[in-house]
Amino acid sequence: MRFAIIPGDGIGKDVTAEAVKVLGRVGEVFGQQLELEHLPWGADYFLQTGISVPPNGYAMLRDEFDAIFIGALGDPRVPDMRHARDILLGTRFELDLYVNYRPVKLLDERLCPLKGRGPKDVNFVVFRENTEGLYVSVGGRFKAGTADEIAIQQELNTWKGVNRIVRHAFEFASARRLKNVCMADKSNAMQQGHALWQRVFHELMPQYPGIVATHFYIDALAMHMIKDPSQFEVIVTNNLFGDIITDLGAQLQGGLGMAASGNLHPGRTSMFEPVHGSAPKYEGKNVANPIGAISSAALMLDTLGLTKEAAAIDMAVSKAVK
Repeated sequence: MRFAIIPGDGIGKDVTAEAVKVLGRVGEVFGQQLELEHLPWGADYFLQTGISVPPNGYAMLRDEFDAIFIGALGDPRVPDMRHARDILLGTRFELDLYVNYRPVKLLDERLCPLKGRGPKDVNFVVFRENTEGLYVSVGGRFKAGTADEIAIQQELNTWKGVNRIVRHAFEFASARRLKNVCMADKSNAMQQGHALWQRVFHELMPQYPGIVATHFYIDALAMHMIKDPSQFEVIVTNNLFGDIITDLGAQLQGGLGMAASGNLHPGRTSMFEPVHGSAPKYEGKNVANPIGAISSAALMLDTLGLTKEAAAIDMAVSKAVK
């Protein structure tokens, strides 16, 4: 198997180095040939060349690799973060990685900020629609920089996009014999785009009679995640809301440094990354938590069918935490 490794910026380089060590050890122990090709894309490369992603970069990722691993992206030397947007969002859109998969799993009670909550209470997944919503940059600015400035940012929802992410959530739950899928929107205030989420959710519910389908408005969901996270098994929501509540979920499991994620198109080349940012001021100081990166590597192997190898990484992480 071939993996594209993009350490990126700041502590992304530090945590990727640790994840790469783990992948190398997995290959040795399990006799797997894991070919890791490092790509230089990031702020340094962009500042040196003016190129964020080479002209054939997305096609190369899609056609030449089984999966992509990214450390973290973002550097104040590139104020508009163009390189990060091109590499991260560009790959999501160009490879149509419509599933953002965020496991929220507490490994030890002492890491949770909620009193009296333990691993049995914080163990759910969030599926975030990854290619639509407010992040597609539909809109514009008029008279920018003046007192008459107008800024418009539109949210894009399609039946195809909503249907496939909500169906993925139900299929995930069904395959793992989970009992609850919760969909979150803001259809009481955003009555056009989120009416589509309501329609799709209610159309799919009868197809999964063994699953209890529930709904929360996104603000209520945030409240219930804090009040009683144990009620959730699978949550599905849109791009913006998913981006927000998965950071909340990360805090429930011990912080952003603990959180793993995958950007998936089932059956195709997908991308995996820790949830945290690049924190350039901490680069090279040996203070960045690599667990999110290592767990993302495990998620990558599991997605590719290397379940024993992934389970071994997860067990090692759990032992290290405890």
